[in-house]
Amino acid sequence: MARLPDLEALAIFARVVELRGFSAAAADLALSKATVSKAVTRLEARLGARLFNRTSRRLALTDAGARLAERARRILAEGEAAEDEALSQSLAPRGLVRLAAPMSFGLAEVAPILPDFLAAYPEVSVDLHLSDEVIDIVGMGFDMVLRIAALPDSSLVARRLRPVVRHLVAAPAYLAARGRPTHSAHLSEHACLGYAYLPSPETWRFLNPAGEEVSVRPAGPLRANNADALTPALLAGLGLAVQPDFAVGRLIAEGRLEAVMTGWSAPPVALHLVQPPGGPRPARVEALADFLARALSRRA
Repeated sequence: MARLPDLEALAIFARVVELRGFSAAAADLALSKATVSKAVTRLEARLGARLFNRTSRRLALTDAGARLAERARRILAEGEAAEDEALSQSLAPRGLVRLAAPMSFGLAEVAPILPDFLAAYPEVSVDLHLSDEVIDIVGMGFDMVLRIAALPDSSLVARRLRPVVRHLVAAPAYLAARGRPTHSAHLSEHACLGYAYLPSPETWRFLNPAGEEVSVRPAGPLRANNADALTPALLAGLGLAVQPDFAVGRLIAEGRLEAVMTGWSAPPVALHLVQPPGGPRPARVEALADFLARALSRRA
């Protein structure tokens, strides 16, 4: 008669690999170190292969262990997600969700709405990481990332939430002193403040309604890796910059900045909610993903 796989031993093995040690896995699983060691030994005996090379100071996967590790990790993740999904039918979502978002957008639009989510789900906690860098969602262990871009095809699961409009802006004082550009050809005569994480920061591209595309190599006194960091220089009249609406929309409405070259637009980008491939996902992750999708889509 066929034997069922030793799922418990596979899950324990996956945790040992993840935490790089028997003691760490035992502490994480609230088991004795002996129980963890016996489970791995049982798995090795069943498979007829050594999974670790062990010394007093070092634990390293064998070739057989390395081949098994990724499948064991997936089995553990599927098991945890299945339990979370079953529990969610009778229990409120609970646990930690790791979320990353661009710095300026996170401060302007994500942080203000998180209290509503945390009030609705008191047993869920959120680890919010703000950075304009492109986050390796799988390698850095995030449950989801908010990304503003024209996304390439990938194995990641992306949900498009809304378009993000970008404006070429400057202060009225700058425009009065240096003139108002109406075509990209004029930008060579202007001070351009740059954003370091554009797909090609050395080149600005613009499109018009007829489909014509032009590009320019901007030059100016400042480049920064965060949109808000350019605002003081803009308000001081030091140059022009391509900025997203969430960073400058209020300043345009107040007349402190003005949009120029309005017959042209930067290439379209959108706000996406990005998650690792695979599933099902824990209830706490689905709860936050659905909340962000509803709240941030409405804020367009």
